Amino acid sequence: MSTSNLCVRVDSELKSAVESCLADMGMNLSTAITIYLKRIARDHEIPFKITAAPRVNQETIDAIAEGHRLANDPNAPVYHDIKSLFEALDS
Repeated sequence: MSTSNLCVRVDSELKSAVESCLADMGMNLSTAITIYLKRIARDHEIPFKITAAPRVNQETIDAIAEGHRLANDPNAPVYHDIKSLFEALDS
């Protein structure tokens, strides 16, 4: 097996913190990165979930928008108890 170098720029404090953590696990940064790369090669995916923001579907977005609209609508019906809400829904 031939090897090659991988040059990555990372914050110095982050690198030190990770190296300290890895030392407690009995490995160095090179070994940890090799494990990470092998998992990607084997599974064809990053081995943890990455998201940019919480997932919210369109139904939830619409419900939030409706809630804001109703909260600011002086003509929106107001129910003081669950019984009156259900009576209005049934009518």
